Amino acid sequence: MKKILPLLGLGCIGVFLAYSPQKMIDQGHSIDQLRNLYSSTDRTQWPAPSVDQHILDAGFEDIGSLGPVPFPSDNPYSIEKAELGKTLFFDPRLSKSKQIACASCHDPELNWGDARRVPYGEDRQLGARNSPSLMNVAYAKVMFWDGRATTLEEQAEFPIKDPKEMNHHIDFATKKVAQIKGYKILFKEAFGNEKVTNERITMALATFQRTLLSPKTRFDKFIAGDSKQLTDQEVTGLHLFRTKARCINCHNTAYFSDNQFHNIGLTYYGREYEDLGFYNTTKLAKNVGEFKTPSLREVSQNAPYMHNGLFPDIRGVLNMYNAGMFHFQPRTELERQDSLFPKTSPIIQRLGLKTSEIDALEAFLRSLEANQYKMRAPHLPK
Repeated sequence: MKKILPLLGLGCIGVFLAYSPQKMIDQGHSIDQLRNLYSSTDRTQWPAPSVDQHILDAGFEDIGSLGPVPFPSDNPYSIEKAELGKTLFFDPRLSKSKQIACASCHDPELNWGDARRVPYGEDRQLGARNSPSLMNVAYAKVMFWDGRATTLEEQAEFPIKDPKEMNHHIDFATKKVAQIKGYKILFKEAFGNEKVTNERITMALATFQRTLLSPKTRFDKFIAGDSKQLTDQEVTGLHLFRTKARCINCHNTAYFSDNQFHNIGLTYYGREYEDLGFYNTTKLAKNVGEFKTPSLREVSQNAPYMHNGLFPDIRGVLNMYNAGMFHFQPRTELERQDSLFPKTSPIIQRLGLKTSEIDALEAFLRSLEANQYKMRAPHLPK
């Protein structure tokens, strides 16, 4: 590629050209400089992120590599408990019809999602929201798009009792499992005796889900010191992610999610696909239209996107963020008088990204993919 030298000095801000190592990116950095800074293993050397003040005040944590799995003290890990949880996860007998398992909507062949806009459940009923991937869910601090559960143990009961999912009650599911002779040895190995209880089922399911971990990505290897892991375009995308594109305001921490709730303008208030989100949990008007920030790890394998699954590819999502979603639509007088009319977060802004910058962002997001292993379903007890 023909080399073009920058015409402006190092102090100039906002100069963005293509991907030659000699070209300026922004904030006075060349690609070579950014590569060296981000792969230095010293995050204090990274360029400052573009983060809104209220995000900083709330205890902002930059992106990075995931640490040890946070198993809770009241449900510590054991291989026996994880194996029991795995068996239960794949067992459709937890549902009323004996046809729907947890794995029906969280398929290991589909990165622990189901690749559908919304899932099918009992009697082929359509669910209301997209099935999120369970990959790395151990690092989630709140569950579901609307935050109605705070732990994986608590979360486990909801799909079982949801009439559009497994359409059962945990008590009946537990009774059914207790009648299966082959489960007795699994419960004894996991808990010390054969007793089957609601709590033990949810503890085992939660333990198994905390083992669903993606391998180190090229991004992880890059920031650990292997400067060759990312291409020039991907390094550019990483820098844009933390600066001009503003992604890091919500997709921060090593989990690439702040585990918080935001209204990004996709409530569809008063229209088809209306969903009030976090408001359904809190009943507070300020939470109308807010949804949990999903992790971006393995994001390229998690289509379709958003809580309603209406975005079939990453590019469409990036284009919508670049346009500012629906933040700039004027409100009518009736809307201003409606206390529940959703208010898009001020985090959402028009970005003014060029096509080459969106290309770079998309390339970087694909560097967060590493999962290739496809788990085999266990043999179910008789």
